[in-house]
Amino acid sequence: MIRRSQLFVPGNDEAKIRKSVVLKSDSIIFDLEDAVPPGEKSGARITLRKLLSELDWGKRELCIRINKIGSKYSTEDISLVKRQDNVETIVVPKAEQVPPEIIKANKAIIPLIETAKGLLNVEKILRAKGVEAVSIGAGDLANSVGGSVEAYSQNLYIKTKILIAAAAIGVDAIDCVYFELKNLEGFRREAILSRELGYVGKQVVHPSQVEIANEVYSPTQAEVDEARKIVEAYDSSAKQKIGAIRLDEKLIDAVHYRKAKALIEKAEEISEAIGFSDRKFPV
Repeated sequence: MIRRSQLFVPGNDEAKIRKSVVLKSDSIIFDLEDAVPPGEKSGARITLRKLLSELDWGKRELCIRINKIGSKYSTEDISLVKRQDNVETIVVPKAEQVPPEIIKANKAIIPLIETAKGLLNVEKILRAKGVEAVSIGAGDLANSVGGSVEAYSQNLYIKTKILIAAAAIGVDAIDCVYFELKNLEGFRREAILSRELGYVGKQVVHPSQVEIANEVYSPTQAEVDEARKIVEAYDSSAKQKIGAIRLDEKLIDAVHYRKAKALIEKAEEISEAIGFSDRKFPV
């Protein structure tokens, strides 16, 4: 599954739901939680059910963010998710565990780490059956400890802790939302840093952020060309029983070889998965 960009769309906004069909985000999260006022929850489920049966998003992953488990809305949210065959994934807000009713929905699960207890329990959460990815809710996490959203959206300790847990268990780590909608350069800088940490993508809240996320979390042609060069040179040296080589005045050994092969595989995976995208990869 490719999740370079994961776009939140309010579940009660028919116009935005319809627009999401033509946007090139890899994944879409129809939001029944924070984006929908309490009085609109029931109507949002009706709107979403109707449009999910009417519209076609192609190959993209469709998700629904339900309301917090234990709230008066979550049971009906889960029932909606279970009845929608084209919804692959359930996004669980303020996750501190993955309760049985979520596992029994038989969907992929993306927990959002949004509380202090959730952060402490992150490894246990990610080991639950069905969990395929994880992300961070910086705003709610900041609120849970009395901190600022900016400090927690940029906190390298938290991002690294979640990323390492995800990598150890084998699930995708998706970076948190960037709230300054007009600051696209700031969004790009934050995305670049998270990619360098190992995140596979970023959750986004505006269409203008989608293209940047898709670009940042995709290998460039120059990176793929360099990776191929490393693989070819290392394979050639291995036949001569040489395990470390000098290439363009750089030391290349097994770790560089593995990284290069992984980058090529990533480019191939993206190229295969994004038939709806204009971007093509040199694979």
